[in-house]
Amino acid sequence: MHQAPAMDDGRTRNRLRPWIWGGAAGLLALPAIAMRWFPASGVDWRAGDFVVMGALLAIAAGLYELGARSSARPAYRAGFGLAVLTGLLTVWVNLAVGMLGAEGSAPSLMFAAVLLVAIVGALVARLRPAGMARAMAMTGNAQLLAVALAAALGDYRGNELVLSGCFALPWFASALLFRHAAAHRG
Repeated sequence: MHQAPAMDDGRTRNRLRPWIWGGAAGLLALPAIAMRWFPASGVDWRAGDFVVMGALLAIAAGLYELGARSSARPAYRAGFGLAVLTGLLTVWVNLAVGMLGAEGSAPSLMFAAVLLVAIVGALVARLRPAGMARAMAMTGNAQLLAVALAAALGDYRGNELVLSGCFALPWFASALLFRHAAAHRG
């Protein structure tokens, strides 16, 4: 006999929880493993690097938990997860090398505004799927606008601009997933 999934407050449980948190712990362990057993890899993290990355990964995993609690729809959860992952990668790239130019440069800081669009959009949408679709589409457009502004104001190589522009793709994919979740209620 097939049993219905266990419910938490009317929503299915997050079966990905151990994978999300275990994956975050595994990612945090990779630099330590590389430093210990592969010194030629060039990985040289300090304690502060581990603290910052640990905090980023915990925030990302916690945000995914929020998304998983917001809806049991697979498209919603995938859209939320993709948005969180894209935000995490944006912060990580900017901290490590900078999206455009060096880390902390003015053009790289424009991508903090992109993240602000995502955060404010999600809050305004109150995490509802249709609103989240609009918010993530606006975030993708903000990503492209930041790249266009950087191209107009700076002297960047084409590959830097193209790679930074490619970060708009997962924002738009997230918007499509949220739109699907909104269209297929119930």
